[in-house]
Amino acid sequence: MEETVPGFVPAQLSIASILAVYGSASALVIASIWILSRKYRYLGATDRLLMCWFAFSGLTHIILEGYFVFTPDFYKQKEICFLSEVWKEYHNGDSRYGARDPTVVIVEGITSVLAGPACLLAVYAIAKRKSYQYTLQLAVSLGQLYGDIVYFGQPILAGKEFSKGGLLYYWFYYIFMNGIWVVIPLPIVVRSWRKISQGLEAPSKKERKSKASFDRHKAA
Repeated sequence: MEETVPGFVPAQLSIASILAVYGSASALVIASIWILSRKYRYLGATDRLLMCWFAFSGLTHIILEGYFVFTPDFYKQKEICFLSEVWKEYHNGDSRYGARDPTVVIVEGITSVLAGPACLLAVYAIAKRKSYQYTLQLAVSLGQLYGDIVYFGQPILAGKEFSKGGLLYYWFYYIFMNGIWVVIPLPIVVRSWRKISQGLEAPSKKERKSKASFDRHKAA
């Protein structure tokens, strides 16, 4: 908890203010991408929703998680900075953040530096129907799942509780806010795998048909 981290300066903004700003910013990103994606008339609702997800996810990784990784003394800041206030508040849900737990820092570092930009590239790939879009979606989503497995797995293996507990801190901050990156990436992995498999099967079927036709002509 906060008192276990030397020099920790508690958040000055209220919980309501922090959640309202973060929620509004997230909603703005999602709504903006949904509206902008209308110009790509060949995209279905699923692809447009995926663009919204990867845009939200990518910006969260780069801005929010990137701030945590590259601002190691955020918990000591006395001036009000929204991003530091977010992490100070989240510290109540997972004290590993204020304590700069090495595992968390490494996972968040990889996520912000690699997964963040890859998510934004996925938005572009979907919009432009690039050939690598499903491979990229698969790779990013697997990375997100792996990160969450490590995130949730460490406390279990260590036998420690890092949350203050309760509906807000444990169930909303710790479980729900991180569980999103399990519930959503999982079906994306399945869908991407199927799309890639279908793409590989199509040429094989065409080759088999061509060979069968050639054999018939040859026999005639």
